[in-house]
Amino acid sequence: MNSPDLSQLGRPVHYTDQYDASLLYPIARAGKREEIGIAGAPPFFGADLWTSYELSWLNPRGKPQVAIGHFTIPCETPNIVESKSLKLYLGSFSGTVFASADAVRDRLRADLSEAVWRGAPSPSTVGVRLLLPDLFDQEQVHELDGLSLDRLDIECTQYTPAPELLKSAVDEPPVEEVLTSNLLKSNCLVTGQPDWGSIQIRYSGPQIEQGGLLRYLVSFRNHNEFHEQCVERIFMDLWRRCRPTRLAVYARYTRRGGLDINPLRTSHPMALPANVRTARQ
Repeated sequence: MNSPDLSQLGRPVHYTDQYDASLLYPIARAGKREEIGIAGAPPFFGADLWTSYELSWLNPRGKPQVAIGHFTIPCETPNIVESKSLKLYLGSFSGTVFASADAVRDRLRADLSEAVWRGAPSPSTVGVRLLLPDLFDQEQVHELDGLSLDRLDIECTQYTPAPELLKSAVDEPPVEEVLTSNLLKSNCLVTGQPDWGSIQIRYSGPQIEQGGLLRYLVSFRNHNEFHEQCVERIFMDLWRRCRPTRLAVYARYTRRGGLDINPLRTSHPMALPANVRTARQ
């Protein structure tokens, strides 16, 4: 399987405007999951919600068409797609004629499904929805619901993941809380470029000590890992150290190269959140 170090990240590339599915670069999830103690099937459900703001193609008369693309990649897929390769792939549509927006959607679904499910014994499909310009004004901006941890006046001294900061009141009655923060920041695994995000933690169980949780989230500030991997690391640290009965971790990262990535991991089946961007996205 492909290695992140061999991707197009951080390298000069030739941008093509002619459709080329071979530009997609899948990377196996298993290696990074093994680092956080996941062997085999992960102990969570969820998906990665992608938004593409730079999607364009030509109609049969050569007139450019534009759309916003929403892609839903189940976390059960054996692979992710490296984001720069997805940008290059989407860029290859820009000089290519398609009969209709439906044809573009079907091509995207087929190619993305093949890449992320490659190597799976029972491959499935990904979700693809195209939003055309007549619906652009329906796109909403909404911040993550919940109690903001950022209100806390705390001292932060650790900037690499420090799960030992997480504590919960295991001897007290359980609670249900939804907590948020805009202070999540990590770095690209390969290039070290900053990845800025907001995060929502929804849980039931022993109350999590909020100051320690915020310090823990801030501790990702110098950590190099892809978005999906950071969210899975956060989920597993909370699951093991705070022992909630139910847990959902949802992050929305700001866009780069016309793409944003928004992973959700949950201990229980639940409806996916509406793919609504935050103000920073």
